[in-house]
Amino acid sequence: MRLHTQEWGTGDRVALLIHGIMSDHRTWRRVGPALAAHGYRVIAVDLRGHGFSERAAEYSVPLFAADLEETLPVGAELAVGHSLGGLSLSLAVHALRPQRAVYSDPAWALATSERLVDAKMLNALRKANRNMIASFNPRWEEADVEAELAGIAAWDPEAGHAVDRTHAVDHIPERPIVPSLVQVADPSYVVSAAHKEELSARGFTVHTIENTGHSIHRDDFDAFMGSILGWVRGEEPAGVR
Repeated sequence: MRLHTQEWGTGDRVALLIHGIMSDHRTWRRVGPALAAHGYRVIAVDLRGHGFSERAAEYSVPLFAADLEETLPVGAELAVGHSLGGLSLSLAVHALRPQRAVYSDPAWALATSERLVDAKMLNALRKANRNMIASFNPRWEEADVEAELAGIAAWDPEAGHAVDRTHAVDHIPERPIVPSLVQVADPSYVVSAAHKEELSARGFTVHTIENTGHSIHRDDFDAFMGSILGWVRGEEPAGVR
């Protein structure tokens, strides 16, 4: 499936952004312009069944990844995936071959996570209102809450079955295909302490972004950007461990 995309910036230095489940390109409302200000042409997708991309008769993690391969350019300078987007990116990275990949609190441990995904629970979240989302995410700006509401309204609940406990398979990479940064929330329910140690041993750079939840880029935008840009420059950013 060819996916809907949103772009910021121009030029030859390309950055790719891939959102998590129940979201869409609007989750990157600050990240896209910020990367564009650093000289990137930024391309953000809407996964199948999300945002302005088509709904599908079938959903699976391999299909999410295949859509990325169908839609996105090969050889981008940077690719960033959050949660399901990180999982999908890791399965497509061998084909997309970005120069660098960032996996932000990636949903790799679908079968052994502290919180298994439940499609019925995800569907129930479609009833969430503005006050509920704001109360669950006190560090988000109002525009983030609005973007989340828009993403939920556009999301096909059938897509949740691709990652729910009845289809859960761990996809923790054996090694990084390209130089790779893993950002971990603090605390994280998708990347355990043991997983962090193992990923470091396998050659991944691991940054724990202090005092953030699963959506690091919305809980602490400055630390999220500092982690990525510092890593790209070979620096040790503040606010991570």
